[in-house]
Amino acid sequence: MKEFRLRALAVLALLLLTMAAGCSREGGEAGEEASTPAERERSGSVTVSGDDSIAATLTWRRPEVALAEDAGLDEAREQAAEALEQGHLYDDDEAAIPIYLALLEHDPDDRAAAEGLEGARERLLADGAAALDHSDDDFVALREARRIAAVARAVWPESPPVQAYLQRVDRADRLWELNRAAEAEIAEERYGESGGGALEPLREALELEPGQPRAMQNLAAVESGLIRRAERAAEGDDFDAAGQWLEHAGKLRPEIATVPDARERIARVRAVRVARLRDQGIAALGGFDGIARAREILAELLLIAEPGDPAAAELRERISLAVHYGLFRPGQQFTDALKSGARGPRMAVMPHGAFTMGAPDDEEGAGDSERPQRNIRFDRGFAIAVHEVTVGEFRRFVNATGYQTRAVRRGFSMVYDERSGNFVRRSGVDWRSDYLGAPAADDMPVLHVSALDAEAYAQWLAEESGSRYRLPSEAEFEYALRAGTATPYPWGAGAPPEKAGNFTGGLDRSAGGRGWSNAFEGYGDGHWGPAAVGSFAANRWGVHDLEGNASEWVADCWHASYRRAPRDASPWVNPGCRTHVIRGGSWASAPEQVRSAWRAPAARDTTNARIGFRVMREL
Repeated sequence: MKEFRLRALAVLALLLLTMAAGCSREGGEAGEEASTPAERERSGSVTVSGDDSIAATLTWRRPEVALAEDAGLDEAREQAAEALEQGHLYDDDEAAIPIYLALLEHDPDDRAAAEGLEGARERLLADGAAALDHSDDDFVALREARRIAAVARAVWPESPPVQAYLQRVDRADRLWELNRAAEAEIAEERYGESGGGALEPLREALELEPGQPRAMQNLAAVESGLIRRAERAAEGDDFDAAGQWLEHAGKLRPEIATVPDARERIARVRAVRVARLRDQGIAALGGFDGIARAREILAELLLIAEPGDPAAAELRERISLAVHYGLFRPGQQFTDALKSGARGPRMAVMPHGAFTMGAPDDEEGAGDSERPQRNIRFDRGFAIAVHEVTVGEFRRFVNATGYQTRAVRRGFSMVYDERSGNFVRRSGVDWRSDYLGAPAADDMPVLHVSALDAEAYAQWLAEESGSRYRLPSEAEFEYALRAGTATPYPWGAGAPPEKAGNFTGGLDRSAGGRGWSNAFEGYGDGHWGPAAVGSFAANRWGVHDLEGNASEWVADCWHASYRRAPRDASPWVNPGCRTHVIRGGSWASAPEQVRSAWRAPAARDTTNARIGFRVMREL
């Protein structure tokens, strides 16, 4: 009994000392924060920096517990034991620690209370350790760890396990503040590669706790920021500055391959830029005063290319020889003979070159699916159909093969309903039908065909001609649509010029007098529904209606952005994918859907009055 009496008296004495220490912290030198991380660890102090809203978590005011005599003491012991078992340790007068302390004040020889209080300490420190394990990036966990620290410091200030726990809390608090300071600097792109910035608090954090995950993540963020600077410099053709930024980044985590990978990417950017200039020079040879223009491009290329770059050598050679464009020439149009004796679709040869695919960040109406922009280079030219596949052309395929389209097999498709002004499902509509469901003329673009139907036609055409026909890739389609432009629309920006194509115009009217609610203001093309192919002028590369008339299936499967897309212009296809991409605006598309970069997903078996297709041919 003497042992328990002494223990209880010690507890009460420590409580009084804690209260005195708390007053000293608020008013005098005893409350000054240790000046270094090591001193703070030795002191076992719990600090607060920056956010005063957490100050309440650093002080624990013991709840008052009213004890009844005799049987009430037994009930209090049972209540404390139950609270301890449930982890209800300190919050209120029904928690384990306040009850045990009250019992010991009442009877310092209360063995059960002393043992219970010891168990509560173990449970409290275990809870605190669990909170600290998540405190790197979870402020709620850190706040809970601080609250537990306040309780432990108030009840057991001299306990070695408590002192060790307080040191951990102090370190966690300091790490939080250092990381927060670093993150603020990172947000402002003040990385500190030459001193100060984010690197200064990060180095202190990693000195305090080597390998601390949040600090390492922030260090990686600094590295990424420096790499982004290098990439921006490379985008501006300043590859010397790009190398300097990568040099700074390479010092941060030399054991990680991030910077070497970035060097490779920037080297590819440089190579793409060099290759693009080479391609521009080659393409220029076919134009007016082409040799002089190609020489100007060569001079620009030599400013960014490394000595002995093979692309520069190639352009020099092409300028010297002015060779032909294979068996074809850019802009040439041709048709292939088919086995049946007929001719295939009229094709136009696209000039060999490069372009930036997708929408820039500031393009109005653009979405994340059109980004990030990427440079695409065509190692070889290709040919694309001058217009959409027509009903007559598709009829030859069906007659030759007996092929049944998706709409034929299921017996319906989606058509425009003049009465409601909406698209509705209608039975008996298939590839032979127009946008209203009536029989379509042979010179109209074929509608009500699925992606699989379009692929079947292209495969048949390849077999009939002996040439490599297929649906164009997204890159090929956008390249042909832009035709050398880099503006939101093929004609530039704003409303289209007169007779530019079949789009939704504010002047257009349906047979019943309907108008478009979202259209190009002041524009009218005289059509409500698709027009016969070739009704509007071709673009500068000789291709009609890529941006209007009917939206078109392409070969690519749908992906939500261009991240991890093929580096070349090939179709991005996943085996068995059920969602494909449609490109180009239609007669019923909103203006933003007529943009050169616009793309949308559609189930591969979709058929309606807005989607057709055209083919491409590899050269």
